[in-house]
Amino acid sequence: MILTHKTVSLADQVFDRLESDILSGVYKRGEILTELKLCEALGVSRTPVREAMKRLEQEHIIEDCGKGMRVLSITAEDAACIYEIRSRVEGMAAAACARNISPEDLNAMRELVDLQAFYAERGDSDRVKTLDSEFHEMIYRCSGSAVLYDTLVPLHKKVQKFRKAAVEQRSRAEESVAEHKAVYAAIASKNPEEAERVMNAHVASARDRLARGLAASEKGAE
Repeated sequence: MILTHKTVSLADQVFDRLESDILSGVYKRGEILTELKLCEALGVSRTPVREAMKRLEQEHIIEDCGKGMRVLSITAEDAACIYEIRSRVEGMAAAACARNISPEDLNAMRELVDLQAFYAERGDSDRVKTLDSEFHEMIYRCSGSAVLYDTLVPLHKKVQKFRKAAVEQRSRAEESVAEHKAVYAAIASKNPEEAERVMNAHVASARDRLARGLAASEKGAE
């Protein structure tokens, strides 16, 4: 299963695994999860599973339905709302990052952008999505604000299946990489105002890509 990181509690490992599986669509919306089912699937005892499920319920990712916990996941409407919030807030983190980032972290950020471009060119959507998460979370961390970090990391995680769908098309992945390069350039130039502007534009662009994708899916289903 996942029990390899000794510095992370078992309950935290179970939570991270279940959250990822639910948000990426391994467990579908409406599916019923029980402690016994998850214990068998993950190879752990009931205590960490119970703790993880309580946290998932608090995050409104699952809900008690009497027979177990029903998967809520994140709807397209939820994702659109999350992107709207991020398009207004995430620029604050980029601006703070431009003011506070160290030379070492700036070099690491450049490596992330270069790697993302490398894998986008090769159509490796899984690696692009992973690097996308690392890029954004690095900005949140380097903002120096625990409030921004704790607000934005969960929001970014909750739209992971929609982000994966976006980067599976090479043109969209390359567009996202180009936007990341613009964000990096603004941060590297220590320009908080420009970093805020291009980051908010980047998230708004992702929001608009999601809207177009959903509209196309609905039209195709007609």
